Amino acid sequence: MREGTSWNSICKMDTFSITTKKASLDIFLPDGRSIKVEILTSDTAERVLEVVSRKIGLCQELLGYFGLFLIRSYKEGKLSVIKKLVDFELPYVSLRSSEVENFQVGLRKWYLDPSLDSRLMDCRAAVDLIYMQAIQDIEKEWAKPTEVQRQKLEALQKEDNQTKFLELSQEVRHYGYVQLGPCTCDYPEPGCGTVLSVGNNEISCCITLPGNQTQDVIFQMNRVKCWQVTFLGTLLDTDGPQQTLNQNLELRFQYSEDSHWQWFVIYTKQAFLLSSCLKKMISEKMVKQAAENPEMQIEVPEQGKSKKHHSQQSQKDYSSFLPRKSKIKTAEVDCGLGTIKEEGL
Repeated sequence: MREGTSWNSICKMDTFSITTKKASLDIFLPDGRSIKVEILTSDTAERVLEVVSRKIGLCQELLGYFGLFLIRSYKEGKLSVIKKLVDFELPYVSLRSSEVENFQVGLRKWYLDPSLDSRLMDCRAAVDLIYMQAIQDIEKEWAKPTEVQRQKLEALQKEDNQTKFLELSQEVRHYGYVQLGPCTCDYPEPGCGTVLSVGNNEISCCITLPGNQTQDVIFQMNRVKCWQVTFLGTLLDTDGPQQTLNQNLELRFQYSEDSHWQWFVIYTKQAFLLSSCLKKMISEKMVKQAAENPEMQIEVPEQGKSKKHHSQQSQKDYSSFLPRKSKIKTAEVDCGLGTIKEEGL
């Protein structure tokens, strides 16, 4: 067994009958360019990220601010971020095992507090990456500048003034958020279509009502008590040149509104990505609280490991993955005081 190869990785390779050998893998940057890296088929996402970072000159101490994502591209130029590859996943195997065409592995920043941009400004490669992503997010309309902001940003882009561009981007609506593909929810009534943007300690929903009007609804993370992902079965997807089976998932979260706790349900194939985003926002908030108050003691999950800080918080948040009609929890998060476990998300 190669040193550092996890049991999860071995099982995944056995499942898809893939042997360990040398291979090349294209890693796509936010500007559409790709970097070819030489890896082993058994290399984990953590290892591949290290290889990529060395190739582009990204400071090793900033690796935690970036991640590898499974991304689907469409002919009309649209992109959909399907999921974040967790450290033990095998990018090569993930691509080989995908039944859908036009999947790629992309390098993107992995933090949801836009103010954290400031920590990367001393590394040229890091600035290049978040600058590329900011441009892409605006072009894809994931970030939504006003017309005045757009004109100023275009002028700064022509000057290639990355620092000023990123500073102004901080003021843009949904800058630094992760946007999910169209999905449905049960609010304000079942079956409503919605587009979710997640970041900066909120879940922002643009909901299409039955009368075809739209309503913007924002759920603040400090009022989310817990959430869970449920597997509902598989659906036959006939959208495209080939028919594929897609996981039918829901994420439901408990939210405090008018002093009452109630559940809100979102039906999306990107439920695991959404769950990862919620956990990320909570861990970032805990880090910030710990920095502001050194007397607090909490465990801050980062990259699958726990780092101890101080806290006196008593609120508990957790998430779990539940198969339909099953009580077995395969992923659980105690976001207030404990640690996060990501088993196969």
